Amino acid sequence: MSDAEWALVRDLLPVPSWMAGRGGRPEGYCHRQMVDAVRSLVDNGIKWRAMSCDFPPWPRVYAFFARWRDLGLVAELHDRLRGAVRRSEGRKEEPRAGVVDPQSVKADATVAHASRGFDAGKRINGRKRHLLTDALGLLLAGRVTPASTTDRDAARLLLPAAKSHFRRLARIWADGGYTGHLTDWTDQHLGVVLDIVRRSDDVRGFQVLPRRWVVERSFAWLLRSRRLVRDYERRTDTSEAVVLWSMTMLMSRRLAARPQDPVPVRAA
Repeated sequence: MSDAEWALVRDLLPVPSWMAGRGGRPEGYCHRQMVDAVRSLVDNGIKWRAMSCDFPPWPRVYAFFARWRDLGLVAELHDRLRGAVRRSEGRKEEPRAGVVDPQSVKADATVAHASRGFDAGKRINGRKRHLLTDALGLLLAGRVTPASTTDRDAARLLLPAAKSHFRRLARIWADGGYTGHLTDWTDQHLGVVLDIVRRSDDVRGFQVLPRRWVVERSFAWLLRSRRLVRDYERRTDTSEAVVLWSMTMLMSRRLAARPQDPVPVRAA
């Protein structure tokens, strides 16, 4: 991270227990070193054991990564950065609309068969990343499943979790894979309008569809991180944590590149 990035990220980091007076052993390495090491792994797609000697030993970095994954600290940092980006864009921290879509990716040989599947539509043997983003393309909720999981089944898990966290969420745009009883279910149980954006059968070739391009762009952002080009993780929650780390890099760089002047807040 640049010094400008670190100045932003440092104030948003979760406070360690020992610094908050809740006990525990003081950490042996600087947080900036640890965060930089994890970001390097996600960005360059290296193995844990191939960690550069400029960083702390890889077992310590992995222990830091695993602790932040299991305690939800990386999600906490991600949510704070998302709120800062939305405020810098003149929007409220909590969105009112979102876009949902899955991405199928091939799985490495290290991924167990129990957590992988075959996507017959994309002809991919691996996993699916189901993402819900806001109107800016920032991640609101995500879940990693076997590629054989249908979009509707994954949405029944993803959307209630998102609605419980974002009370103002009222409309979600989706593609034709979410048609059927799911639209009535979201309206009755979640109070959310699921708006299906369909592709016209008369159009040939590529066509930019309203709203749906937002989440497609978010997938393109994620693929800048080489660790996400394939799924290399044994556990699905580790894959979800890598997605969060990738988005934190995107948002911290975006915040550091713009002047930090207050922007009037408008409706989302």
